[in-house]
Amino acid sequence: MMALSQDDMKRAVAQAAIAHVPTDCIVGVGTGSTANFFIDELAKIKGKIRGAVASSEASAKRLQGHGIEVVSLNDAGDIPVYVDGADEITRHMHMVKGGGGALTREKIVAAASKKFVCVCDASKLVDVLGKFPLPIEVIPMARSYIAREVVKLGGQPKLREGFTTDNGNVILDVHGLSIMNPVELETALNQLPGVVTNGLFARRGADVLLLGTPEGVKTLTA
Repeated sequence: MMALSQDDMKRAVAQAAIAHVPTDCIVGVGTGSTANFFIDELAKIKGKIRGAVASSEASAKRLQGHGIEVVSLNDAGDIPVYVDGADEITRHMHMVKGGGGALTREKIVAAASKKFVCVCDASKLVDVLGKFPLPIEVIPMARSYIAREVVKLGGQPKLREGFTTDNGNVILDVHGLSIMNPVELETALNQLPGVVTNGLFARRGADVLLLGTPEGVKTLTA
């Protein structure tokens, strides 16, 4: 039997996520490589859904390219399910997200959704968050101040060069953290003036994790 590639695993979890999409609903859609596979799967059942709320301009374009109507969150109301990947996730369903820079919109759509289905391959499952640099979206004028505050918390912030978010802000990627209390750190960072949000999804974690493994898709729940 041929070994499954990372893309094969991502495709398998994207297919599995379709089972979590109710008929005649507006679906929340994340951003990134695994979310892209999910969008491609969603296209196959587009007649059964009313549309989608996208967490980034890139995802909106891909959805529209498939002929799926993109609805603004303000018009969508409550969303039954949000499907997105993660850069890291623990068995407690706490995540680090934002490697693609869409963390703020992802967090907003996740918060507005009844169920968060996380789709990722087995390499993303970790015991402790922090190996993947934690992104923080900041208002540009607050960049240096936030960087100094992050150093006090034990992190090493690095500006994501040449990158602007869909909201017109910058991202500090924080290296060197071992995040033992993700809920506390998420709250502390979000209280710093100038932080739009950070990539810890702990207060609102995933409800279901569909994990792509060489043995097939494993389902973990909170």
